[in-house]
This record gives sequence, structure tokens and C-alpha cells, in this order.
Amino acid sequence: MKKLILLLLIPLVSFSQNEDILLNGSVSVEGNQIKNVADPTDPQDAVTKNYTYSKAEIDLLINEAIENLQSQINADVDNDGDGYTENQGDCDDNNSSIYPGAEEIEDGLDNNCDGEIDESSANGQIYNYTTFVQQPLGYGGGYSQSATQYYQLHQDISNIEQIKMFLQIDCPSTGCDDWDRFANIKVRDPNSNNWYEIGRYVTPYWVGTQQLERGLEFDVTDFKSILNGVVEIKIFIENWSSKADLVSLEFDYIVGTPDYPYYSVLEILNLHENSISGVPYGVSNNIDLGKNIMMPGNIQEATLRTIISGWGHATPYDSDGRPCAEWCYRTHTIKIYDTPAFEHYMGPIGCPSNPINNQDPGNWAPNRAGWCPGMVVPVRKNNLANTNVDFFSFEYELEPWVSDGNGGNAYYAISTYVIVKSNSPINEQQFYLFD
Repeated sequence: MKKLILLLLIPLVSFSQNEDILLNGSVSVEGNQIKNVADPTDPQDAVTKNYTYSKAEIDLLINEAIENLQSQINADVDNDGDGYTENQGDCDDNNSSIYPGAEEIEDGLDNNCDGEIDESSANGQIYNYTTFVQQPLGYGGGYSQSATQYYQLHQDISNIEQIKMFLQIDCPSTGCDDWDRFANIKVRDPNSNNWYEIGRYVTPYWVGTQQLERGLEFDVTDFKSILNGVVEIKIFIENWSSKADLVSLEFDYIVGTPDYPYYSVLEILNLHENSISGVPYGVSNNIDLGKNIMMPGNIQEATLRTIISGWGHATPYDSDGRPCAEWCYRTHTIKIYDTPAFEHYMGPIGCPSNPINNQDPGNWAPNRAGWCPGMVVPVRKNNLANTNVDFFSFEYELEPWVSDGNGGNAYYAISTYVIVKSNSPINEQQFYLFD
């Protein structure tokens, strides 16, 4: 603990004490002076009286001043070594099991310093927020492929362990769109003003998602630093027909103990506008898939979060008769510091066992490369082992393949984010892309 040495110099007039002065005196008619009530005939008034203090009183004043200043210094010292000081919200800096974000247990103490005691019984409680309700998405007939709106979501995420998102597609009287379409959900990042893709899916042929009680389910906890308060949300389906899909979207905020109290997210690749706005595959292009990321200095965990899906029937066919990039199985590589670090296998994910199995006469059952009609496109996560770095370089590398120009074009739509977590507040000014 830091110690404070304080030297106070107090001018002393005398060490003899006059006990006959009372400062709650009366006012005289002579000069409106405050007189000594104990002796009104005293020629001196209470203001000009020669006040003196005993040595004990001076010692008391000095000790009180030292204690006050020492208390201020201690508030900036982590006395119990739990990573938090009193000024950072530690409500008991002599107990290392008590700090902001700690697990709340039933022990009669406020373990996580949220002002509540033993609230762990609330774990599992769900706050539900409904956003879009049967919003039609289509093309022509007065419809649009996208819709954007502001919504009030959960304000305080300090005790939110998980956020789930549910999307339900219903069909109008004309029936749903005949085809499997690229679709996603985005939120506006208030720092960059960019649209962040929090979920992607492919619509089912002919039908909605009513076979699932709440529709398609997404875990969007990684975006909790954005999904609080008033949030701008955008839903999109690449539907080119006037048979609109009716989209409803809701969020569940699940109470519990977060893995870390502070999150932040930064977009690395944003090639997710539609199915053909991504990387052209098998042909030369000028899209830069390499980035440099500056990292905050207090990170305990960092994860890459990638969604990727291929589109098109470009040739030559693979040996098993599969064109690219909807059908051809490929392995893509993420390089960190120019060294291969992670692989993403674009292979089958179980289309024949899709619970939305009423998509006939659509061609829903054969396995695609990394996605299926009527299913969520998988999120691919990779943990960065070393978080104690100022920056790192990133590059997404597609498996080499050359198109012969027949069968149309092939594309990969890619979104990649780095999610960082910490036990202390994250400095957003230290978290950005640079050349």
C-alpha cells in the first residue's frame, strides 16, 4: 500500500487554552461585534479574541487531514489484487472475490458490486424484445428487399450472459418466394457508422420457417457492446420476386454471469452486401483481404468471428461434378503475421437433416459448401492466443482455383470481426484498422 507523509505547518500563537470563549455569542450595539456570551463585559469580541489550541487539538487536526488524503490515495490503489480499485467500482477493496463483474453467489455480499445482494437467483431470467413484425421483403409490387428501423433494446448489459436472436419467416397469401435466397441481419455500429452483420441465413424454398417454434436461432452475444439501448437494425433478403417473405425478429437477453464485463467489436472484412458483392472466385480481382489491426492494451480474450458463403455455378467442375462456389468444397486459410493460423473448410453441414424439410419441390436436400437452404449460415470462430500485442496483421486466403469462364461467375460473401473482451473498460480509441 502506498504511504503518505504529510507535513503540516500550523502557526501557533499560544499553547494556553481560553475555555471562557463561546462562539454562539450575541451581537453588541457597539460596532455590531460578536461578543463573548460567557462574559459580555469582556472588552474583546469573539472575532479578535486571541484563540489558542492545545497540542492535543493540533494533533487531532493533523491526523484528520492525513487520514483524508490517505483515503483519497487508497481509492486509486488495488489493495486486494483483484484488478479493480475503489475508483474503478470495487465496493470492497479488501476482498479479492468482490469486484465489478464477479460471479454473484449467495453469501450475503454484493460480489459483483452492482448494488444488489445475492441476485444470482435471477440467473436465467429472460428479457424479450420484439422488433420487426411480419415485415414484407420482396421485389416489385411495392416491396423492398430490405427494411431499417430503430428499436429500444436492453439498456444495462452488465448482468447479461447471453443474447439470442430469433427470426421467423411467414408466407403471405401468395405463398413465399420459390427460391433459396441470401439473407442477413445487421446493426449500425455507432463508432464507425458501418453496418455490422450479426447473422446470415439462406431462405427455404417455397415455405417459411414455421416448422421451428421460434424460427431460426442466432447467438449474437459477441455484439453485446452494440446491442444495448437504442439500436438501428436492418433486415435483408435478396428476394427478386413480388412473393414477399414476412419477417419477424426478436431478441432474448438472458441474465447470468458474463465471461467478461467489457466487450468490443471491430469489423475487418465487410463483404456482405448480397450474394454477389463478395470476392470473385477463380478470377483476378482487386479486393484487399489483408488488414492490420491495432489492439487495446488491456485485453484478456480476442476472437475472430467469420461468416462465409459461396454463390454461383462456375466451371470447371470438380472431380465429383461440383461447380463453384455454391457447391465446390474448399479450404480457406487465415494468416496472422503472414503465417497460416486457421482453416475454414467449406464442406457439407447436413442439408438432408434440415428440420425445415417441407421445401419440395425445391432442391433443398443436397449438401452445399458450408450452407443449406432454410438454415443459419455457420459462424466460424478462432481464438487469438496472444492478446498481449499492440497490433496484428490479418489475411484471408481462398484456396487456389481458376475459372474457365463458363457457367457464370463464382463469389464468396465474407464478414470477419475481431471480438475483444476485458475485465476493465476498453479504450475504443486504441482499437482500429490501419494501413
